[in-house]
Amino acid sequence: MKRICKKISDVLKTVFGYGIMISLFAGGLTFFGYVAALLIGGEIAAAICTVIYKHIIPVIIYLAVIMVLLGLLAMYLAGEKALTPEKKKAQK
Repeated sequence: MKRICKKISDVLKTVFGYGIMISLFAGGLTFFGYVAALLIGGEIAAAICTVIYKHIIPVIIYLAVIMVLLGLLAMYLAGEKALTPEKKKAQK
């Protein structure tokens, strides 16, 4: 059973890594959209900003949330304990 959980965890970690990378890249591209809108100005800039804000950013947020949930599931299946304090052995 542990081998199956480890294999599933490895696949989920791979999907998590690529998904987070895509969401970060898409978020960075929205920056360039806003810069382009700033340079263009006027009604077209308002339309560009509206499209980015109402259509693109929500998709990026949903993608990131789903990827974080997959990452947590992968950690759970692998038996990893992140952000928990560990007792350190005293050094002599």
